[in-house]
Amino acid sequence: MSITTLDFERCYRAVTARDSRFDGQFYTAVRTTGIYCRPSCPAITPKPANVTFLPTAAAAQQAGYRACRRCLPDAAPGSPLWNTRADLAARAMRLIGDGVVERGGVPALAATLGYSQRQLTRVLTSELGAGPLALARAHRAHTARLLIQTTAMPMSDIAFAAGFASIRQFNDTVREVFAVSPSTMRAEAQRLSRSEQQRLSRSEAQRLSRSEHQRASRSAGSPNGGTGPTACGTLTLRLPYRAPLDRDWLEWFLSAHVTPGLELWQSSPTGEGTYLRNLRTPHGYAGIRLSVLPGHVRAELTLRDMRDLAPTVARIRHLLDLDADPVAVDEALLGPGEPPGPSATPAEGLRFTPGIRVPGCADGPELLLRTMIGQQISVAAANTHTARLVAALGEPVDGPVPRLFPTPAAIAEQGAEVLAGPAQRIRSITAVAAALAGGDLTLHQGRTAAELRRDLLALPGIGPWTADYVTMRLLADPDILLNTDLVVRRGAARYGIDLSDTARWSPWRSYLSMQLWRAELRARTASGSAAASTSDSDAKVSIS
Repeated sequence: MSITTLDFERCYRAVTARDSRFDGQFYTAVRTTGIYCRPSCPAITPKPANVTFLPTAAAAQQAGYRACRRCLPDAAPGSPLWNTRADLAARAMRLIGDGVVERGGVPALAATLGYSQRQLTRVLTSELGAGPLALARAHRAHTARLLIQTTAMPMSDIAFAAGFASIRQFNDTVREVFAVSPSTMRAEAQRLSRSEQQRLSRSEAQRLSRSEHQRASRSAGSPNGGTGPTACGTLTLRLPYRAPLDRDWLEWFLSAHVTPGLELWQSSPTGEGTYLRNLRTPHGYAGIRLSVLPGHVRAELTLRDMRDLAPTVARIRHLLDLDADPVAVDEALLGPGEPPGPSATPAEGLRFTPGIRVPGCADGPELLLRTMIGQQISVAAANTHTARLVAALGEPVDGPVPRLFPTPAAIAEQGAEVLAGPAQRIRSITAVAAALAGGDLTLHQGRTAAELRRDLLALPGIGPWTADYVTMRLLADPDILLNTDLVVRRGAARYGIDLSDTARWSPWRSYLSMQLWRAELRARTASGSAAASTSDSDAKVSIS
């Protein structure tokens, strides 16, 4: 969506309706007030003559607009366009969100994408209304606001943790974007936190346990949906998503693929599931604790380096597909064009679930190597093999989850001594690990699907299914049909869907794959064959 392709009438209707589905997809800049808002801002709708619509917050800031302090447009879910589009601008936005500019500047971003700095700047300015520096500046401003409002960190530490080169640059940017100084922003957040705590009724306080009450009190206070000030290094954030969201599917996927020692799944008596793991970050590692709740995901982060906040949040959103546009997906999959199947009945027909997500990944090399370990075996067997590898080669860390996934270099060097299974598969895994460690294969979100798939297929032990599965999850590509997956094929056969004729569902065929997967597993469970589905239901079962 470039600045020239935004449909004014469509955008204005969304603003008039305060439609939250469009939050993050475009921004409303109001000339008379000099502020920019998300479409669902509760303020009085401005007159059409006084507004303009921009595709990014950076474009609004570049034009001199300040962020609305009422709707906090930077706290909206990310735009789904960066996944549905595969062009240079979309790939650049994914990398900017991961902090590439903060770590290596525009030269690193341009080199990763394979373009010159001048060409990259020209394309981004044309498509998104701002160049890479301005886009990264908007990203830093969002990170700074999170740290100001949710931690007790000194402002000088926040400045450098958010990626600013100096305290002066930090102060100037916060004032320009939010129209207040950093200290005023923190004071306002603290006042709001105290007022929200006072609103908790006595009955609510009695219902909640003491620890839950403290967490609810803190979470209610921050305008961004996070916590009140906390100790440096530990944050609790509320990550928004667009409704609906199929919570059962996400929780099944996470819990079914938990590897002991690397991940942990906890279930509370109230039915709330919590996913824990450590993940490597640019400056060390982070511990994450995630719970999918109505309207948001509660994310508790333990960071060894606060500079890793932004990339950690970006990777969590990617892992859970929180920036998806479920309404657009559901309209395509559940709309009038949905085939009922030749023998469908109201009880047995095709019943897709609204709000399904395509899980992403926390780390590209880990995704590829775990997928290869699990080829042609069940979920339980794959988890067992991976757990053995993690116990032997994973780096020990502090926290409830004891280890990180082994580095590609460690697997290339010692993996053959630890891995079990067919000798050819072990050789393939160690060869791919060596390619990753040596830089011959790079896995990041700035790659195109075609190039990534080509490079994967050139490696030993990787067939079409593995290449498609990794590409789908690494790039959040919405239009990959896993037509060689055994469970998907059985689901399609059960509901009379011809996998050779799926163009009607483009560009959402990744979501079609997840729907067929889920429908088949649900049908097996309903028919009393849950035990069989446990052994067959792994994403890594394929016909290739």
